Amino acid sequence: MKILFLTQYCPPEVGAPQNRIFEFARMLKKFGHEVSILTAMPNYPKGEIFDEYKGRKTWVEELEGIRIVRTSIYASKDKSFTKRLRNYLSFTFSSLLQGSKYIEKQDVIITESPPLFLGWSGYVLSKLKKAKFIFNVSDLWPESAVKLGVLNNKLFIKMSTWLEEFCYRKAAAVTGQTRGIVDNIVSRGFDKNKVHLITNGVDTEFFRRENRSEDLRKELNIDGKFAVCYAGIHGLAQGLEVIIEAAERLKEYEDIRFLFFGEGPEKDKLIAMVREKGLKNVDFHPMQPKAKMPAIIASMDATVIPLKKLELFKGALPSKMFEALASELPIIMAVEGEAKELIDRAQAGITVEPENPEAVAQAVLTLYRDYDKSREMGRYGRRYVMENYSRDAITRKLETILLDLCRK
Repeated sequence: MKILFLTQYCPPEVGAPQNRIFEFARMLKKFGHEVSILTAMPNYPKGEIFDEYKGRKTWVEELEGIRIVRTSIYASKDKSFTKRLRNYLSFTFSSLLQGSKYIEKQDVIITESPPLFLGWSGYVLSKLKKAKFIFNVSDLWPESAVKLGVLNNKLFIKMSTWLEEFCYRKAAAVTGQTRGIVDNIVSRGFDKNKVHLITNGVDTEFFRRENRSEDLRKELNIDGKFAVCYAGIHGLAQGLEVIIEAAERLKEYEDIRFLFFGEGPEKDKLIAMVREKGLKNVDFHPMQPKAKMPAIIASMDATVIPLKKLELFKGALPSKMFEALASELPIIMAVEGEAKELIDRAQAGITVEPENPEAVAQAVLTLYRDYDKSREMGRYGRRYVMENYSRDAITRKLETILLDLCRK
């Protein structure tokens, strides 16, 4: 098959959608398919075009044997709704008007949402390139934006909902990352036979306990300490204040340290919060290259994965969870719903109420005081993810769906 991924996010950017889509592309190429990616000039999450791509309107390159076509995007450090909308729409149009010139006829075009607007571009491209239109939903939009309070214009909500439902109707297949997303789409009357669950997963050879580095621990000033990390986007949805408030409750424990890795719109606010509280047990680190993340995660002693306490997030399965599981890192999961159930089934950590800093602090203490129990949870997590969420097995499932569509 000739497969095109249409996505706003792609390496060398670092993040969950970037990693997931590129890994799917890499695995499908390994399975013998011709795979390419149509994406934007790298700019996420800082809102600034990466230096080596500045001044370019289009650019074609190859990354690990995958052909990458990049088109222009409006990048801004301003995270206001208007600027963010301009960011989304600029790539929606450039991907179609500029990108289509570099794209040959395809068998399938897999379009990543959000941003939702890219669904329109993906549908039109599928018509131009005689391809099956596959719509992948990693976050329900506009529902999530409304519930987070970042979208409240009634006309815009109505227009976005129309576009969302248009994409569901026109797609040859809709893939959702969680059971909650799939159930939501099916419950609204869309054909359940074309809605498929394709979860997040992990490369279990890339993320593993053996990547642990004592030299890196010394470099991070956590040698001899119990290191608890959060690695990922510092956004509104995560509610990362809960980790800082937990750190405040544990500030008397000099050998417990909290480390943040990554960037995002809430990072400056979090740093200011730590300074205001005068905490000495919290460190912030910039976004790290993908190649360094396996060693960073494996070199920690535990990780906290939080989300806001919203009904919307009961169907979430954060990708960072799978990387921690593969690395045998016990997880403190401050999320309700599917993610909590997974960790409980795997016996791979401690699940607590979202937005409850006291519960997070007590979970950290439990792992800190019982090393054997902590390691046992890590081993259980690795075994569970190997059996259920390996990238290879999940990509095979996606491949089967695509092959069936092409045969029809």
